[in-house]
Amino acid sequence: MRPLIIVVCTLVCVSCQTAAEEAAPQTAAPQTAPNIEAMERAALDRWGKGDPQGYISIMAKDVTYFDPMQEKRLDGLEAMKTMLAPITGKVKVSRFDMINPKVQRHGDSALLTFNLVSYVTQSDGKERAVARWNSSELYARIDGQWRIVHSHWSYIKPELKQPVSELQ
Repeated sequence: MRPLIIVVCTLVCVSCQTAAEEAAPQTAAPQTAPNIEAMERAALDRWGKGDPQGYISIMAKDVTYFDPMQEKRLDGLEAMKTMLAPITGKVKVSRFDMINPKVQRHGDSALLTFNLVSYVTQSDGKERAVARWNSSELYARIDGQWRIVHSHWSYIKPELKQPVSELQ
């Protein structure tokens, strides 16, 4: 009788442990995002060489986009390709600084925010900052791939011809 009790207790313990393991939340890597910051840096590297395809390749088909050079929001990957076609091969950045990047992950979405300063090397060999940006890139997991679903670029503290305020 005693061996039977030991066998039954062992089976109950193993069953309880297996059930607890199955119910425990998964903390392993399968659900983690790729390095969103690294994806953005790779796209910026290509951008600085005149190749917007780095961004196009990581954007969702229904991406939305704002920047201060656009009159209104752009909707969709085809609109992005149309907007970027005339400047392909013309952007030349010798280097950039991605300042204070922060990724905020929430389920199947991740918000990357950062400041960007782009530099060009002048004919005298000195570098000059040519653009200073605020950037927000919203990534979402779509069909197992991380894609930019919204992109927003604005100038860092632009000098306005006339002060803008909604205060009365």
